[in-house]
Amino acid sequence: MTTPVPHLEILLIENELVIADSIRTALAPPGNASFGVHWVRELSAGLERLSKKGIAAVLLDLALPDSQGIETFEKVFTAAGNVPILILGGSVPEALAQQAVARGAQDYLLPHHLDYSLPRALRNAIERHDVEDALYLEKERALVTLNSIGDAVLSTNISGNITYLNVVAESMTGWTRQEAIGRPLAEVFRIIDGATRKIARDPLEMAVEQNKTVGLTVNCILIRRDGFECAIEDSAAPIHDRTGQIVGAVIVFHDVSAARARSLQMTHLAEHDALTDLPNRMVLNEHISHSIALARRYHRNIAVLFVDLDGFKDINDSLGHATGDKLLQSVSKRLLSSVRASDTVSRRGGDEFVILLSEITHPMDAATSAQKILSSLRSPHSIEGYDLQVRCSIGISIFPDDGDNSETLVRNADTAMYCAKRKGRNNYSFFKTALHVAGALGASS
Repeated sequence: MTTPVPHLEILLIENELVIADSIRTALAPPGNASFGVHWVRELSAGLERLSKKGIAAVLLDLALPDSQGIETFEKVFTAAGNVPILILGGSVPEALAQQAVARGAQDYLLPHHLDYSLPRALRNAIERHDVEDALYLEKERALVTLNSIGDAVLSTNISGNITYLNVVAESMTGWTRQEAIGRPLAEVFRIIDGATRKIARDPLEMAVEQNKTVGLTVNCILIRRDGFECAIEDSAAPIHDRTGQIVGAVIVFHDVSAARARSLQMTHLAEHDALTDLPNRMVLNEHISHSIALARRYHRNIAVLFVDLDGFKDINDSLGHATGDKLLQSVSKRLLSSVRASDTVSRRGGDEFVILLSEITHPMDAATSAQKILSSLRSPHSIEGYDLQVRCSIGISIFPDDGDNSETLVRNADTAMYCAKRKGRNNYSFFKTALHVAGALGASS
């Protein structure tokens, strides 16, 4: 059983009776009811019929009693909305008919071809128009989807020139779609390696070269048109035509600045003391191990100072932990100001601190640093209206004489610190001195 051909209502706007009759004959031969023709002679009558809808296509003469020329087409085009228009080219110059096609008409027809080509031309025009509508709707749905997602999307042709940006990509790059289209990718999508600050490799080049989806450079930074920088992540993929040839690439990316900042913050919190923001024991051990490796290579010394505050417990108990915490923060700042930027000050816990002097020439350089610390802490600390005085005892161990690893150097500096306390506090002691004092005490007992 064959599917019946749908009935299509055609609006014919034509002044000449002979032409109108030939068109009606061509579209409605005996036994064929696929086309119905509504004929009017004037533009005003045609516009009135278009206002009632239901028209599948318009056949239009541009020389009418009440309107002539391209203005006739413009009025019908405005009124017809989404209806295909074919120009009847018999009574007007062909150039005028071509001008109408350039402005949106589907095609133009010559009078001597109407008898056999008109039905096919009409069906082709209507089908082509339906396909264009479908493609337009599909494209619109795709654009709405691309503009609705949270990721930025841009595409290029095989030459690396921009062909599309969605609204998120416009915002992140600082380029509007109209400004960006046709420009080189590197001009619009400026990316650098966040670690080296060097220009990152072109993702289009990587995607085309490997013919697969590739990730962007690690630690990738996008530089917006106004110079603002943000961290981005995601990927680039090649675009293929129906034969499998690469014709361009699409890059999808999103802002990860907040996520990367949270990650860095979490890493910082895991490696630093919450109260003083000084490196914790884990980071200190890494720094000591690294300094030992360099000291071995260049045949030099390092020193570890173990610092314990004298009298801190009395202040903490009498004035409260909040005041004690602020005192520890003040002590931390003074310790930092007493050493070089290349050294490490770490809070071990409570009122204990460990300092790494990453490079010294002679052991007495460590003694000089210890004296500087003792002098710095002698000045009162102004905390919540109190002038608080706190002293410290310092133990010193030297690499390589007092240990060849982080744990041993810290432990021996701790031993030396207790020797300094026994000597009267508010001073320093070397580990070798501590061993000598311990030996002397053992002999006297």
